[in-house]
Amino acid sequence: MLGALALPVLSATTATAATVTAVPASSCSSQPPLPYKVHASAVTIRSKASATSTALGVLYKSHKFTVHKKSGNWLSITDKTTGVKGWVSAKYVYRDTRMCLD
Repeated sequence: MLGALALPVLSATTATAATVTAVPASSCSSQPPLPYKVHASAVTIRSKASATSTALGVLYKSHKFTVHKKSGNWLSITDKTTGVKGWVSAKYVYRDTRMCLD
């Protein structure tokens, strides 16, 4: 035979209402864009928007960087840590997100 499960009993007299304070929502358009991050284990920085171009460096998972422009499925970037500029494939990176109530 299984033991009984005891649950607390709540009554209307013992429950209290939580106080919620409204915080004004800011518009997403007034905030700076969020950085991009690597979502693969690593992505190679290339000299041109091509998988066969010279490798200039490597960015590892969760590394943040700045994107300047897009060409097809390639992003022109600057590594914030090293200052290396080049191209990475867009399929291995994503932009951080925020929730906006516009």
